[in-house]
Amino acid sequence: MLSLEDSPLARDGKILILAYDHGLEHGPSDFTEHPERMAPETVFDVATHDAVTSVAVQKGLAEGYYPSYEDDVSLLTKLNGTSNLWMGEPDSAVNCTVDYAADIGADAVGFTLYGGSNSEIEMAEEFRDAQEAARAHDLPMVMWSYPRGQGLRNASDADTIAYAAREALELGADVAKVKYPGSREAMEHTVQAAGGENGAKVIMSGGSKVSDEAFLKNVKAVMDAGGAGLAVGRNIWQRENPTQLLDALEAVIHEGASVDAALS
Repeated sequence: MLSLEDSPLARDGKILILAYDHGLEHGPSDFTEHPERMAPETVFDVATHDAVTSVAVQKGLAEGYYPSYEDDVSLLTKLNGTSNLWMGEPDSAVNCTVDYAADIGADAVGFTLYGGSNSEIEMAEEFRDAQEAARAHDLPMVMWSYPRGQGLRNASDADTIAYAAREALELGADVAKVKYPGSREAMEHTVQAAGGENGAKVIMSGGSKVSDEAFLKNVKAVMDAGGAGLAVGRNIWQRENPTQLLDALEAVIHEGASVDAALS
C-alpha cells in the first residue's frame, strides 16, 4: 500500500472525494432536481472547495473538463463503470487504462469490484492488472468495494461490508470505499477488517441524499471509528447550496468538529 500522507488524494491523511461518475452509472435521473448539474463545469466548480481532496470522474469528463481545472482540483479517474441500462448480473466494463489515466493527469485511480457477483473472478483479475499498473505510476488505487449479486442475501449487512473492506486490503487497494454499515461500532469493525491504522484507508460512500444532520452524523461516526473520510456525490451536488454542506464537512473531517458545531 502507498502512504497517502503526501498524496494529492488526501489532506493530512483525510479524504473527501467528490464523486461525479453518476452520469454513466445512473443516467440523467440523478440531475432531475437540479438540471444545471448536468453540465460538468458546475460540479468541477464545486470541487474547487478546500474541503474536497479529489474529484472522481470517468475518462470522458477527465479529458474534456479537467484541463480547465488542473490548477485547482485533484483528479481521480475511474477506470471502470457500467450504465444503469445493463440488466445482467453486476459487472463493470473497464473503460480506461491506468497508463491513459496517468497521461491525462490523474493523481489517483478508482476501480469498482462487486464482491459476490458472478463476475467477481473476472473483475478481480481486471483489478489485479489495474493495481499493478497503478503501482508502476505511483498512483493511489481506490476500490469501490460493493458486495452485490444474486447470491448475496443482504449486501448492506455490517459483516458483509467489513468483508468488502477486507477484500480491498487483500487485493492491494490503498483506499476502500464502502457503504456505511449503520453504526460507529460497525464502522470500527470495518476499519479493523481493512487492517486498522496501517491497513487500507476506509472511506464511506455518500449514498442517496438525506438531511444535513443525518448525513453529518454518519460522517462523524466514520471519523470517530477511525475512518479516513468519504466519497460523496449526490449529497453534495443535488443540494441547492453545495458549498454550505462542504463547509460543514470540512469542519467534521478535517478539523474534527462536532456535528452541532459544523451545522452552526
